[in-house]
Formats: sequence, structure tokens, C-alpha cells
Amino acid sequence: MRLGIWRGVAAVLVCGAVGAGAATQSGQQGQPRPFSGGGAGDAQSASTEPPPIPVEQIIQKFAAREAEFKRERENYTYEQTFVVQTVENDGSVDGEYRMTEEIVFTPQGKRYSKVTDAPVPTLQRISLSQQDFNDLENVQPFTLTTEDLPKYDIQYVGRETVDELDTYVFDAGPKKIEKNQRYFQGRIWVDQRDLEIVKTYGKAVPDIKTKYNENYFPRFETIRENIEGNYWFPTYTHADDVLGTAVEKKPQ
Repeated sequence: MRLGIWRGVAAVLVCGAVGAGAATQSGQQGQPRPFSGGGAGDAQSASTEPPPIPVEQIIQKFAAREAEFKRERENYTYEQTFVVQTVENDGSVDGEYRMTEEIVFTPQGKRYSKVTDAPVPTLQRISLSQQDFNDLENVQPFTLTTEDLPKYDIQYVGRETVDELDTYVFDAGPKKIEKNQRYFQGRIWVDQRDLEIVKTYGKAVPDIKTKYNENYFPRFETIRENIEGNYWFPTYTHADDVLGTAVEKKPQ
């Protein structure tokens, strides 16, 4: 079974095409510095050359920058659309879940989400679990902050120039899986100038398999945009994956 997922933050999804916009603060639209690189191995140039400063120092600096961004994001309003589709082998869509919500503030300054569009779902071959919704909100727009560092093994891969951005590339995965916790496992690209994540490619882990249920999670790519020259906001996530395992029939 093939599963397609699109997640657009401050974006509009029409007929499978996403046009990314900018997150807003106090109603003011920023000028994005776009990053739209391809998949995990797609780069204009690549090098295994060591960085100019110690790797551990880079990790500490970008984690502190990510923590700053995570706090700042709480001051922004934006709109996000989630679309989950099951797709036949011929490419036709046979089921869909779609939801659009706005992240806004009350007059008293309390932040909350308001659903603005939620058609009746037509998914039949899969059901969305609480872990799926948690991943959409928390793992796919992955941040790796100073607080998160002890949870992850982080390995320096090299440098890549993608879309005219010079980046450091790291592989990241959980050191251990704690019960009822969700993690990112995959590759991250960190802008050398801003020391902030600009792209992630990987999946949420662990997959969950019990005697009565199997819950698999797709590989995804999340792209960020630079908003107002300061922070890189996740504005687009795309996943196109085959979930589940094929069972081979043994000869009688």
C-alpha cells in the first residue's frame, strides 16, 4: 500500500501542488529566503572535508540556535494544511484525509489552533493513530535543541551546497527508544551561516507492531524557509512511501 502525505505550513495545497507562503507575526508577512533542495542525496556539490571548527562545537551552536527558534516560533501565527492520501499502483487516489487549521492568539494572548476546513475523510485502507497526528505536529517539523541533544546520536557527514546554501550535513537518530516517545531518525542539513536546520529527511520512529495491530510511518522530507532574515521555519513536508510488509505465500 502506497501512502502520500503533504504538510504545508503557511501554504496552500491545490491538486497536489503546494505553493509555500510565509509565516506571519502580528499580521506582517516576512520575506523568505527559500530552500527547496531535493531528496536525501540531491545536492549541487558535496564534500567530506572537515569543518573549520570542531564538529561538537557546531552541534552545540546549532542546537542553541534551534532552541532560540523554537521559543520564537511560539510568537507567530500561521495556517497549516495536512493531507494524507492512499494511492493505487496506477497513481489514482482512493482515500484522503484533509485538515486546515490556523494557529492564532486570543485577545488575552493565549495561543491555540482553530480548524477552518475538515472535509469528511474518505480513507478506507488505513486509519490515523494518535502517533500519526503527533508526528505531523512534532516530528516532521523536527527541531534539534540543546535540550534534545542527550537523546540523540549525531554523526557529521560532510558539507553540501544546495540551492546556493552552504550546509553542514549530519545523521541523527535516538540513542534509545523510551516508551510512548516519538523520535526523528534520518539526515539534517544545517545552514553554515545561520547555524539552523534548513532541511530534514528521514522518518518518525519507532514503528509500532503488536499482536493485533501494525502501525508503520512513512519517510518524509521537510523544507524550511528563512522568515524575516532571522529564523528558518518548516513550510513544507512531503512523504510518498509504501507502508506495511508484503507476505510471501509459501508453496503448499
